[in-house]
Amino acid sequence: MMENTNITDQAVCQTTTETKTEQPDKLYAAARIISAVFTPFMAPLVAFMMLFSVSYLRILPIGYKLTVLSMVASFTVVLPMLGIFMFHKVNGWGIHELGKREKRFLPYGLTIMSYVACLLTMYRVHLPRYMSGIITATLICMLLCTAINLKWKISTHMASCGIIIGGLLSYSLIFQFNPTGWLCLFTLLAGMLGSARIIVKQHTLNEVAAGFFVGLFCGIIGILFI
Repeated sequence: MMENTNITDQAVCQTTTETKTEQPDKLYAAARIISAVFTPFMAPLVAFMMLFSVSYLRILPIGYKLTVLSMVASFTVVLPMLGIFMFHKVNGWGIHELGKREKRFLPYGLTIMSYVACLLTMYRVHLPRYMSGIITATLICMLLCTAINLKWKISTHMASCGIIIGGLLSYSLIFQFNPTGWLCLFTLLAGMLGSARIIVKQHTLNEVAAGFFVGLFCGIIGILFI
């Protein structure tokens, strides 16, 4: 009888251990997916899509909006990601190598050059200042993140969330609309993304918070005051 009891206890303990191991694995996998989907490169494109949806700019011709979105996507998503991918291939780095502070400078540089090219193109085609302000804010944020990275690795994922929320607040003042619903949505996403970056052990709580507030500052200053 005692043998059966011991066997049962061992089975229960093993099942409990497997369940505990499985839960962190699922949480880690979910955090990896969230980090991969909401990349820092998406901030300018999301900001433009939001601008064309919540302000009176939604009445613009669909062809014009698609042209602007295509230009923004090319310079702020495709070119930086392609450059960083090729850089990884040439150097033989894995994705975790980019998490090291010392190896972030060249990817930062590639991204900054893409944003500068986007800003110059916008000026050349005479896009309004309130549109180019999104790229200006993002460029300032990347420059600050690069400077801070000399001593401390803050989260560029969270900086992108801060830019979107700062941009939303700024455009609500410019175009006089109520941003409450959108603020709730992006604040929730920022919390999810910040938690994901901590779970995958890419950042600490301080690095996540610092990244968010740097982005928030740039989103407001870059659009309203520069």
